[in-house]
Amino acid sequence: MNRLTVCLMLASVCGHATARGVYQEPESFIAEVFAAQPPPPQRLIISEALADRIRDILGRNLGVKRLRYWQKNRRTAWILEEIGKEEPITTGIVIDRGRIERVKVLIFRESRGWEVRYPAFTDQFNDAQLAPDGKLDRYIDGVSGATLSVTALKKLARLALVLDKHVQTSSAQ
Repeated sequence: MNRLTVCLMLASVCGHATARGVYQEPESFIAEVFAAQPPPPQRLIISEALADRIRDILGRNLGVKRLRYWQKNRRTAWILEEIGKEEPITTGIVIDRGRIERVKVLIFRESRGWEVRYPAFTDQFNDAQLAPDGKLDRYIDGVSGATLSVTALKKLARLALVLDKHVQTSSAQ
C-alpha cells in the first residue's frame, strides 16, 4: 500500500471513531430550550393504551412505566432514546402546540449514521405534526448510509408527538 492509501484509511477510521459522542448533555438541552429557566420535570405514567401506541411506533415495548418530560404552557420537551443499529441514540425533541419545534441528537453511540445529528437532516422535522393515520405529515429525506439512524429519529419524532398529544389531552380534562 502506498502512503496516501494508508492516510485515507486512517482518516476514515478516525472520522468514524469521533462520530460517537456526547454532542450536548440532556440537562443542557433542557436548559437551552427553556432559556435557562426550565420548569420542574414531570412524569408521564404509561397506561396500557399508551403502551400499545408506543409499541406500534417503536415495534417494541418502551421498557419503562414512567417517562420524564418538561412542560411550560403548551410546549413540551422530551429526552428519548431509540436503537439505531445496535446502540441507543439519545435525542431531545421539543413540541409546541402539536408541532415539532426542534429535534436534536444529543448522544450518538453508533459507528455509522452520525450524519443525522446535523441540522441539514434534523431541520426537516421542524413544524411536522401527526397525520390522521398517526404518521408524520411529511416525507423525511434519508441520509445515505444512515438508514437505521434515520428510521430511529423518525420513530422518536412520532413518539414525541404522540406523548405530547396524550399530555395535552390529559391536562385539558
